[in-house]
Amino acid sequence: MTSQKGFSLLEVLVATVIMGIAVTGLIVGLSQSVRNASRLSDYDRAAMLARTKMNDLLLDVNLPFEGSAHGTFDAGEAPEPSGWTATLRPFEVPENAGPGSVILQQIALQIWWQPPTGTRRTLELEGYRRTRIPLPVSQ
Repeated sequence: MTSQKGFSLLEVLVATVIMGIAVTGLIVGLSQSVRNASRLSDYDRAAMLARTKMNDLLLDVNLPFEGSAHGTFDAGEAPEPSGWTATLRPFEVPENAGPGSVILQQIALQIWWQPPTGTRRTLELEGYRRTRIPLPVSQ
């Protein structure tokens, strides 16, 4: 009787199939992690743009008392097409408030961006500032 050392062809094939399944699972997991990291990076960049734009809006004295403003970010600020829309309105105006009274103004800011592959994404931010009720325009 001679004993054979080594693996049979069937054992090698089974081991190869198991290894192929394991490697495929690892590659799928890694690619999903890369996609998630990219998406988080996009949201991080959008949050930074939103904070910067909100700071600009809070300090801008030329904004309307009520209404909206919008614009886009240039390529230096955001790598993909992106923009913003701000809606301004008085917030909790006292009953006896008249022209020249100081009140709070709400600024609702929406940042949007379009990733190269994917759907348009948005991020919303809200801020408040002190402002005066404008005097009536004389005709």
